[in-house]
Amino acid sequence: MPEFPSVEWFNKAGELLNKSDSFKRLGTCDTQMGVAVGDRYFEVDFEAFEVTGAKVIDAARADDLDFTLSQDYDAWKAMLEDIKRNGRATHEYTLNSLDLRSDAEFAKGKDYNRRDAFYRFNQTIQEFFDMSSKMDTTFSN
Repeated sequence: MPEFPSVEWFNKAGELLNKSDSFKRLGTCDTQMGVAVGDRYFEVDFEAFEVTGAKVIDAARADDLDFTLSQDYDAWKAMLEDIKRNGRATHEYTLNSLDLRSDAEFAKGKDYNRRDAFYRFNQTIQEFFDMSSKMDTTFSN
C-alpha cells in the first residue's frame, strides 16, 4: 500500500494511468509537473503517452518545472479521500475547482507560458490523480 506523499505513490498512480486508455482518449501530455505537499516536493514527468516517473525534489527544482500544484497535507488528503470514495474527484475536489477557489495559487509557475501546461493537460493530470481510486493509499504526516 503506497503512502501519500511518496515517490512510490506517484509511480503507482503513473503505472495505473499508463495501463489505462486515458492517453488514447485525451491525447499526448508533455510536461514536468511538481507536487508540493507542505514543504515536501515531488516531480512527475509526462512524455507523450506515458508517465515516465517521479522523484523527490527541492523547492529550487520545483521553480524550474512547468508548474507545481501546491496544497497543504490536509487538503491533499481530503482530495484523495474524495477520489477514493467516488471513483474520481467530485466537483469540489477537481483540479480546476481547487485552482479556481484557492486563496493561494494552486498551480504555481514562474513562466506563465509554461504554467499553461496545467490548463492544456488538465484532464490527463486529473486522470492521474483519479487513478488513486484504484489503489489503497495510506496517510501519515
